[in-house]
Amino acid sequence: MGATVLYIEDNPDNMLLVRRALESRGYTFLWAANGVRGLEEIQARRPDAVLLDINLPDMDGYEVARRLRADERYKSLPIIAITANALKGDSDKAIAAGCNQYMSKPINIRDLWTRLAEILS
Repeated sequence: MGATVLYIEDNPDNMLLVRRALESRGYTFLWAANGVRGLEEIQARRPDAVLLDINLPDMDGYEVARRLRADERYKSLPIIAITANALKGDSDKAIAAGCNQYMSKPINIRDLWTRLAEILS
């Protein structure tokens, strides 16, 4: 694979699960524990895709996605929202903010692999 994926996630257990899953498939894994740091990592490291938790401690994932989409450099950066928010309308809210896809937690690793392969192709 070789693609670089940034996971913006404040929960270290979730981060570790996704890290192991992605590295086992040959992805380069980057991690940021909050939205501000995530935006900094995107500018510095230019990942091929972003996995984005919605419930972050500093700014929510919707705001991170909106900021990325407002910047011409990141309009086409693939973003998958991964969140425990699973109420009706949460998926639509993530898509409206600029995410390409939405996944609810707990994360289905096989589904994540499939979605990443699709979004990066």
